[in-house]
Amino acid sequence: MANIALRNPQYKFIQVSSGVQSVECKITINTVLRYTLVKNVSPSTGCNFDISELVRDYLEITYSSTYAADTVLISTSLKQYSGLNGTGSQVGSTVNYTDVGWEAYGYFPEGSNPEIPFTTGAQFLIAPNTTGVGSRWQIFVPYGVAGYVQYITQTGSYSVSSYSTTATSASGQGNQCIINRIDCTKYGQGRKITFINRYGVQQDLWFFLKEVRSLNRTNEKYQSNTIQYPDDEYAQYEVKNAPNKLFNTQGKQMHTLSSGYYPEYTNQFFEQLLLSEDVWLTRPKKENPAADETIPVTVKTSNMKFKTSVNDRLIEYTIDFEEAFDLINNIR
Repeated sequence: MANIALRNPQYKFIQVSSGVQSVECKITINTVLRYTLVKNVSPSTGCNFDISELVRDYLEITYSSTYAADTVLISTSLKQYSGLNGTGSQVGSTVNYTDVGWEAYGYFPEGSNPEIPFTTGAQFLIAPNTTGVGSRWQIFVPYGVAGYVQYITQTGSYSVSSYSTTATSASGQGNQCIINRIDCTKYGQGRKITFINRYGVQQDLWFFLKEVRSLNRTNEKYQSNTIQYPDDEYAQYEVKNAPNKLFNTQGKQMHTLSSGYYPEYTNQFFEQLLLSEDVWLTRPKKENPAADETIPVTVKTSNMKFKTSVNDRLIEYTIDFEEAFDLINNIR
């Protein structure tokens, strides 16, 4: 059973036999038959069906406080028929594929039909340190904060490793993920951004330096007629009744976060953040700052110049996040 990346095309192939004029593809998602596709083909050729976009419609991404992964179980069956449009008798045996679909993506140089974790062997599902210096997997977390880091086993099974408020490493089937503790109390408590990374799982990325919040207000205007016509007096108007009226006033908040200083190889973390379509911010509640809440946000920063220790000495990014909802509740 393959773990396939659904943000890339995923082709299911069958070699067409002699005497075949059409191929039928049935896609079953989470045990329910969702699609039946038919292609007319020429004998002795190959036939491919791209299932990724069809399957991804049924993959719902939700925030999980325990970092459970959102996936779909996919069964694809390919049958050959002697007639056009899936008619006639079946020719040869049915070709079956069974996969697990993830909200993941491979890069262009990695080729077609990418599978998680994109390399062989058990590993943590975060971008690795490829410099050859230090641990292969490392994360950066404030002092006194607990959390989770995910890994995939040698057999392709997904698992989550939790770490305590004092832990300096996390284990995952023989591998170690080093937890670097950062003091951010000079600027507050830091802000945690959680995003779906390229492996299709939630990853935490802490912004340790200052935060700037801003509010953008929008509204519409119209001119109101405020003239009154009493029966016993001349026409008049009330000075306190404004003739220029506002309506449909709404607001959106923006959070500008500074990352603090990271090693150069963690540029991959910020790259995957910008490419993610599902991002959340953990912040204090408005009416109860002692408690935190996690809200959906969108990354408003659309371009990023990669920093290096040679060019910039210190690796630090400032990224704008916009709350993914209107400030005044208007969900109907």
